[in-house]
Amino acid sequence: MSKRAPKGEYIETDTGNKVARKATLVGTQNIMLGGKTVIQPEVMIRGDLIRTIQASSQSASGAAPNNTAVSIGRYCFLSRGSCLRPPGRLYKGAFTYMPLRMGDHVFVGQGSVIQAAAIGNHVHIGAKVAIGEFAIIKDYVRILDGTVVPPNMVIPSFSIVAGQPARLIGEVPEGGHEAFELRSLYKTVGNNPHPAPS
Repeated sequence: MSKRAPKGEYIETDTGNKVARKATLVGTQNIMLGGKTVIQPEVMIRGDLIRTIQASSQSASGAAPNNTAVSIGRYCFLSRGSCLRPPGRLYKGAFTYMPLRMGDHVFVGQGSVIQAAAIGNHVHIGAKVAIGEFAIIKDYVRILDGTVVPPNMVIPSFSIVAGQPARLIGEVPEGGHEAFELRSLYKTVGNNPHPAPS
């Protein structure tokens, strides 16, 4: 009998990221995780969809071009079945992908598909949300379940949006910013989870 501890459901990195063994990360060398991020089972992150055309293949310093396809900040939570895909478009006559950048404390609900250009800090995205290509979501935004954010839409800070297509239905109240904090949720997941505070 082996004395080794059983493999956990999550791989935990040195920077505190918790990645489910049943998550699918394609092109991992092009995915940047800021630390303390949770990636649940059945999550798909498409790091293989990278920019095929560089402004200049080598920068003036001679360094290799930056091929980050998906950049995720600290304390982000990607729920089961969600998908992150960099947005793509025709650029100088060829189809290419642009990077998807996500800030800190971003919660992505179950079954949501994200193709935004940028998502700010402290954003809550509900379940089964579709965010179209090149959408920009600013800080402290709440997107309700089932919302469809059309391509190129810009959602201002402190907004609550819902609908198909998405429209502004309210504002995040003053003092309601603690609801976006994901540190305690982070602790409830992993190989040795702590119970959620009541």
